[in-house]
Amino acid sequence: MSIQIAEGIYDVGVTDWNIRDFHGYSTHQGTSYNAYLILDEKIVLVDTVKKEFSGRLLDNIAEIVDPKKIDMIISNHTEMDHSGGLPRVMHRIGEKKPIVCSRMGQKNLSRHFSQPWEYRPVKNGDTLSLGKRTLTFMETRMVHWPDSMFTYLKEDEILFSSDGFGQHFASFDKFDDQVGEAIMPHAKKYFANILLLYAPLILKVIDNVVRMGLPIKMICPDHGVIWRSNPGKIIDAYARWSRQETKSKAVIIYDTMWHSTEEMALAIASGIRESGADAVPMHLRTSHRSDVMTEILEAGAVVIGSPTLNNGLYPTISDMMTYMKGLKPKNKVAAAFGSYGWSGEAVKLINQEFEAMNMTMIDDGLKIQYVPTKEHLQACRDYGLKIGKALGA
Repeated sequence: MSIQIAEGIYDVGVTDWNIRDFHGYSTHQGTSYNAYLILDEKIVLVDTVKKEFSGRLLDNIAEIVDPKKIDMIISNHTEMDHSGGLPRVMHRIGEKKPIVCSRMGQKNLSRHFSQPWEYRPVKNGDTLSLGKRTLTFMETRMVHWPDSMFTYLKEDEILFSSDGFGQHFASFDKFDDQVGEAIMPHAKKYFANILLLYAPLILKVIDNVVRMGLPIKMICPDHGVIWRSNPGKIIDAYARWSRQETKSKAVIIYDTMWHSTEEMALAIASGIRESGADAVPMHLRTSHRSDVMTEILEAGAVVIGSPTLNNGLYPTISDMMTYMKGLKPKNKVAAAFGSYGWSGEAVKLINQEFEAMNMTMIDDGLKIQYVPTKEHLQACRDYGLKIGKALGA
């Protein structure tokens, strides 16, 4: 179903209600693959959709105009959830229609697809007249692929932002004011799990938009809702998240074999809370790594606990630390803990991962052999107080 978002401008994308995993990111509320149709003297399609939804995209376009009347496609981002539908769309509209993309986008698309399409690469600041309307292109390299760019529609003050400002969220409601505050946790999760690594570059993009003096009435991302009621709200949130500002909050991430590490985790959380800081314990077999990462985004402390298994870390802990290390969170203090039977290497291995992430460790960690005693649990609470003090609580 197509939705008019402004005079002569439509969202013709599709909703994926059933996806539950996106490259290891839990999408428990599905997602959408947004694409936009602009009607002017030249008719333009901004991005396509995932390959298996390309038929529905064409049906949505056909509600408005014969797809063969499309004059060109703009590819803001070549990842396959936005370019996978290109072959079918190009076959329908005409193989000789131009594809406007960044220079790196041309390289990526030509490697994805063997068809001899006509690419028209653009660079930062280039413009394109559609007749009554003008498009301006902004390179946003590595936000979050090297080909990424934004497209700005001057007369309507609309920013087509590719994966920027998106959310994995499926809904019949397509605008931020329809969903309300409930959309912000989805936007935060999207940033924490997809864009956090590129936070310094995102700040530069925001600075570039400000420097160009572009008024923005609407932001149209390639996933989730369209920001029309207050686009500045999500821009401000991105600036804050990109600066990685933290709160007096610790995320206690753990797994456990026979509940000993779990008892330690909850006692440490109790001590942190007693210090006046917020504490969020998260068991990795009941909390998805992407939800844990969302909590980490604004946390001032990351506290990780693991039993020792076969002289190493518990598998879920290794998975979480590998995932977190790839996203490079900053401005965190860190602490390790764990129970063990006879060797006890887990705490040392956690600390090694913290060092690789350039986190500030408060000490060498806390480990307890076998089942914690009452005295051990008091030591855990005291450890939580120490973590809280490191947070400034």
